[in-house]
Amino acid sequence: MMSIRSLAGACLSAFAALGAFAVPASAQNYPTRTITMIVPFAAGGPTDVISRIVTAHMAQTLGQGIVIENVVGAGGTTATTRAARAGNDGYTLVTGHMGTHAASVPLYPKLAYHPEKDFEPVALLAGTPILILARKDFPPKDLKEFVAYVKANAEKVNAAHAGIGSVSHASCELLNSILDVKPVGVPFNGTGPAMNALVAGQVDYMCDQIVNAVPQINAGTIKAYAVATPERNPSLPNVPTTAEAGLPAFQAQAWNAIFAPKGTSPAIIATLNAAAIKALDDENVRKRLLELGSVIPAPANRTPEALATLVKSEIAKWTPVLKPAS
Repeated sequence: MMSIRSLAGACLSAFAALGAFAVPASAQNYPTRTITMIVPFAAGGPTDVISRIVTAHMAQTLGQGIVIENVVGAGGTTATTRAARAGNDGYTLVTGHMGTHAASVPLYPKLAYHPEKDFEPVALLAGTPILILARKDFPPKDLKEFVAYVKANAEKVNAAHAGIGSVSHASCELLNSILDVKPVGVPFNGTGPAMNALVAGQVDYMCDQIVNAVPQINAGTIKAYAVATPERNPSLPNVPTTAEAGLPAFQAQAWNAIFAPKGTSPAIIATLNAAAIKALDDENVRKRLLELGSVIPAPANRTPEALATLVKSEIAKWTPVLKPAS
């Protein structure tokens, strides 16, 4: 007959075995192959640039490659829908942002996914202040002149954006609502192509994330009227804030973050989050992001829980602003 001590030992072994099975072997060994990071816009835009900078370092930490796949269309919702329907094994992820995971909700009544219900938050990567930009030969010299000019020529001017629901679209919808104007919208498959059109003088103005604009502003190929944040950005110290330039009501900052399909193992989410945090703490990664004008999230804002809270609050913030435009 088994002694009490032996019986207790057997029970403990059994519980230990059950604990081992609680986390699937695939999650314990993750990753064992290349990961695909879907970027919902064309190459060269802010989301693409930030994704490539951060995932290059994450790949080193994870010991597996991370391939960027640019999928364009419908303001980023085409790619995000694809990511939502992907397997939840951790090998297909998406870099979402304020547009795909907040503005899309009021703008697309038949949206094929829901940011809160169909994704697992992984990590916030960067904040990206919004700039009011224009082609270099656009007549207004400063923001006050810009406001007066756009109001007087609302039916003639046009505004570029990366598709309905994109950050550039949503932020300019906010600006246009403040100015009470409805310029012609010119959609592109990403802010990269939209910026190219602005540089070429094919469109009049746009609202864009700072990451996409710093090199062009410094090169003098476009105008920057103001940054829509309370303080000036260190990467563009000569560009005034909207408050300084006379339009304090326009405040907008976007963000980029990693999401996984719903049902992805908590162990995999934790592994990815740790790799993202390590990247954000790397001196070279931080330097590159800061040079582009990004705002690196504080440690408390890098958790999956903090990202879930951000998504919820952003949907609540943008819904009343964008609902009339849908």
